[in-house]
Amino acid sequence: MNYTPEQKAKWERVIALIQENLDGPSFNAWFRPLQLYAISGDKIYIVSNNSFTLRHMQERYGSMLISTMDMVFDRKYNPEFHTVEEIAAIDEKLSASTLNANYTFDNFVVGDSNSFAYAAAVAVAESPSESYNPLFIYGGVGLGKTHLMNAVGNFVMKRDPSKNVLLMTSETIANQLIEGIARKNTSELRARLRGVDYLMVDDIQFLAKTKATQEEFFNTFNDLRENHKQIIISSDRPPKEIPEIEERLRSRFEWGLIVDIQKPDFETRVAILKQKALEDSIDVPYEVLEYIARNVNTNIRALEGSLTSLHARSRLMGTPITMDLAAAALSGLVKERQERRVTCELIIDIVAQRYGMQSADLTGKRRSQDIALARQVAMYICRELTELSTTAIGKAFGRDHTTVLHGCEKIEDGMDADYALRKKVEELMRAVKED
Repeated sequence: MNYTPEQKAKWERVIALIQENLDGPSFNAWFRPLQLYAISGDKIYIVSNNSFTLRHMQERYGSMLISTMDMVFDRKYNPEFHTVEEIAAIDEKLSASTLNANYTFDNFVVGDSNSFAYAAAVAVAESPSESYNPLFIYGGVGLGKTHLMNAVGNFVMKRDPSKNVLLMTSETIANQLIEGIARKNTSELRARLRGVDYLMVDDIQFLAKTKATQEEFFNTFNDLRENHKQIIISSDRPPKEIPEIEERLRSRFEWGLIVDIQKPDFETRVAILKQKALEDSIDVPYEVLEYIARNVNTNIRALEGSLTSLHARSRLMGTPITMDLAAAALSGLVKERQERRVTCELIIDIVAQRYGMQSADLTGKRRSQDIALARQVAMYICRELTELSTTAIGKAFGRDHTTVLHGCEKIEDGMDADYALRKKVEELMRAVKED
C-alpha cells in the first residue's frame, strides 16, 4: 500500500465532499472512476480506467478537486493522473527522486518571518557545514519548511547530479522500518538512509512510532554526521518541546543550528500571493491580493489555497476576479475573523509559542527568569487587548491581581528602557490581533 490508512480516509472524504456539490450524473461520470494509488512527498497519484475520464475531469473539475484536497489534507499536494495501464510508470516515479522540482530558492518568498531560515538553508546547500549539522527548521504547518528542504535538494542536484539527496517524512521512515522488521529485513532501508550526501527528514515529531524507529535513526544520524554528510530536519516545534523523542536524539538535534519560521507578515503575504498568481498565470488585481492577505493570515497553504479557490470560482462563473467576487468567496473567513474574540487563553498560547515554551509554563508555578518574563509579557498584553480586570487576568494565570499589576508595571518600565523588548511586545500584540 502506497498510502497510510489516514491518507486513504482523507481521500474518501475529498470524494464525498465533491459528491455533495455535484449532480449525480456528473459525479458518476468524472469522479466515481477515480482511485487513489499513492502519496509520496508532495505528489498524490490518482488513477482511472481510461484516459478520456481523466482528461475531461481535469478540464472541467480539476480546480475543484485540488482545492478540496488542500482543505481536507490541510497541506498542498500536486496531483498526477494516470490510467491503470500506466501504473508501472507511477512505480518508476515513486522509486526515483523524492524531491519536488517546483520548490526552489528562486520561488521562495523571503520576509522577516523566514529570512534566517532561508539564509541557513542556502548556506548548507552551497557547502555542508559542521556547525550547521544538523540544520533543524521548525515552525507551524504550511509556513515553508518543506519548500526550503526541497530547495536545498534541488540546488544540490542541479549543481552536482552525482550527489545523493534523500528527502523523506519521518512517518515514511517509521512505516518502512516497521515493514522491514516484519519481513526480518531492515538492511535495505538502512543502506538507503546512510548512503546519502544529504538526508532531509520532514516532520520529525512523528518519528516516535516505536523504540526501534528511534534506535535506527539514532544510529543513522551518528553514521552520517561522522562521515560529514549533511542532515536537515524539520518539525512543528523546537527539539526541547518534542517529548516523544528520546533525550539522546533531542540532544543531537541541538548540536547544529536551530532556526524557526514564523507566520508571514502582511507585506510577505502579499508577495507570496503575487508569486502564486505569476506562477499560475492568474489575472488578479493588486487590491484583491491585499484583501486576501489581510483576511487569511494562518499560513502559506491557506493563502495560496484561497487564491486557487478564487481563481476556480472565477473560471466556473466565467467572470474576471474582482473585489466583489473575492468578498463573496472569502465571506466565511472574514466573518469568522471579525467574530473571533481575543482571550487570555489565546494570548497565553501565542506568547508561549513565540518564546519557545508550553502554555502550561506561563500558568504554572515555575519562576525561572525566562518564564517569568514571558508570563509578565502575556499579562501585559492581556491587560492591553482585553477588557478584563486584573483579578480576572490573574485567575487565567493562577495568580492574584497584585501579581498582574506588578508584572504589567515591570513590562512598561522595561519597554521604556529596552527597545528590543518593546519591539518584541509590539510584535506579539500584532500576532494576537492577526492570528
